[in-house]
Amino acid sequence: MLLIDGGENMLAQFKEKYHKKFASEDKIFSNIHRGDRIFIGTGCSEPQYLVNALVKYVKNHPKALIDTEIFHVWTLGVAPYTDTKFQKNFRHNSFFVGSHTREAVNQGLADYTPIFLSQVPHLFLNGLIPIDVALIQTSLPDIQGYLSLGISVDIVKAAVEKADIVIAQINSEMPRIHGDSFLHIDEIDYLIPYDEPLLEYTPDTDDLIAGEIGQYVSNLIKDGDTIQVGYGSIPNAILYHLSNKKDLGVHTELISDGLIDLIKKGVITNSKKNINRGQTIATFCMGKRSTYEYLHDHPKVEFRTVDYTNNPLTIAQHDNMVAINSALEIDLTGQASAESLGKIFYSGIGGQADFMRGAILSKGGRTILTLPSTAEDYSVSRIVPFLDEGSGVTLNRGDVHYVVTEYGIAYIHGKNIRERAMELIAIAHPKFREELIIKAKELNLIYPDQAFISGEKGEYPHDLETYRTLPSGLEILIRPVKIKDEPLLKDFFYSLSDESLYRRFISVRTDMSHKRLQEFSIIDFTQELVLLAVTEENNQEKVLGVGQYAIDEPSHTAEVAFVVRDEHQNHGIGTELLAYMTYLAKKQGLLGFTAEVLTHNRQMLHLFEKMGFAIAKRMSEGVYELEMKFNS
Repeated sequence: MLLIDGGENMLAQFKEKYHKKFASEDKIFSNIHRGDRIFIGTGCSEPQYLVNALVKYVKNHPKALIDTEIFHVWTLGVAPYTDTKFQKNFRHNSFFVGSHTREAVNQGLADYTPIFLSQVPHLFLNGLIPIDVALIQTSLPDIQGYLSLGISVDIVKAAVEKADIVIAQINSEMPRIHGDSFLHIDEIDYLIPYDEPLLEYTPDTDDLIAGEIGQYVSNLIKDGDTIQVGYGSIPNAILYHLSNKKDLGVHTELISDGLIDLIKKGVITNSKKNINRGQTIATFCMGKRSTYEYLHDHPKVEFRTVDYTNNPLTIAQHDNMVAINSALEIDLTGQASAESLGKIFYSGIGGQADFMRGAILSKGGRTILTLPSTAEDYSVSRIVPFLDEGSGVTLNRGDVHYVVTEYGIAYIHGKNIRERAMELIAIAHPKFREELIIKAKELNLIYPDQAFISGEKGEYPHDLETYRTLPSGLEILIRPVKIKDEPLLKDFFYSLSDESLYRRFISVRTDMSHKRLQEFSIIDFTQELVLLAVTEENNQEKVLGVGQYAIDEPSHTAEVAFVVRDEHQNHGIGTELLAYMTYLAKKQGLLGFTAEVLTHNRQMLHLFEKMGFAIAKRMSEGVYELEMKFNS
């Protein structure tokens, strides 16, 4: 029990002083009338005893409550008012569809009101949705008579302010949380003391997929960032992979178990935040009992009302704000739905659109959308050509910077439709990529002659990614080429001087058409390899060098070539590319390399020589034809 000092004694004193507030349940519920609008507290703070007591009252007085409307953000616990036998008594209206109400909503037996969560308090405060009765749950009172709303402040404060009658379940299990959570006993009409465990939320997850997504997301988070992480099966895995970060800040809607773990580890300090520095800011919590106990009377955690936490203008005041959320599916143009599957209402808008737009307005802000690549036991792709008819567009084409699946990261901000489609296809499940390519061609989203290699031959070899640090201290990622890399390769080749292009291709031709670029970006990994040496600038990859080899089966050797940006030549990039290609070729059992090098290209010749190959040269028309055998 999370007892406030002297809480039980204070409760006894308040019972004596405010004895009318501690009336019998029948007396209390008799104040609810036909047609009233009843608000019920949110999520894990749902006053379960009050809900069951209300239903019990209706059973005993079936004609007392007719056509009442129940308002809720999200119910995780009891929802008997959705039962068809209470159809004449209650009509449920939810701002977010949960598993307990999903069937009723989709059968037309309950209602769903789509709205940004930040705007719900305005519905109450402006009288657009009048509230007659509020059923809430609080902590024990303190010596001044203040009770805490505990783990759910969000829209509850506004509902209490506008309700004609406020009924509170006082529960010693409810933690006292700092911020906007406090109500004085004078603001509450009736109190029903009843102790029971708070609802807990532990989402199911595919640990392997969630872990892979979490690792990718961690690469996008920098020390000192302020983060918001949504709810669902992936966030805790993401947070687990942030354990090596420093001085993260939190301004979020939801506090989860994973965030508490990072606070305990000292990863979250809030020391770099522009506003509310030093404080973790949230509006509600869903997690384990141990998380609730940790939050009790914690001086560095504040729960604020949702019209503050989720206001995009508040969010945007944080430099380097990173909003991390999940979706049900995303289409090749960048539209994402987190609330419905076609015509089936599944969840709701919630707060993610608020945070994604706030992060976009933030200086240095980023938005990250995460989703497993498939659903329904790998039988359905979550990356689709277009959202189905009826799907709610929770995030539009301008809301998302990064999309992350277990197959990698797609950066779609500022990209055209063709580039977005290729980025997203590259992180789709391999079994669906060819189908997506075909459909994207039919819809004129990508080049009509876009090449694709299906199956194992074209599957991206993640295990070949490696990092190298150059003598200058610059860290580069050496990775295989991806089907989305054509724009990067185009920029790279056109950045080269005519002399560098001539040395690479031994040709005066300088154009790099789509058809020619596909020879580098769409390859059969069983027969050739194209490696890119990349770094990151302005949250985007930049190619510094390209290495390539193609296997010659009869000789069991490979023809090798590479080129480096002019301004980065003689910095060690060529050496790293050649050394890594040599390692991989040996690993494949190849016997050596062949290459064509201009006779005056002394730098390239020197690089091959210093690798220690046994080199045989044959000169023809100003070109050395090299045969280089690997040392055993």
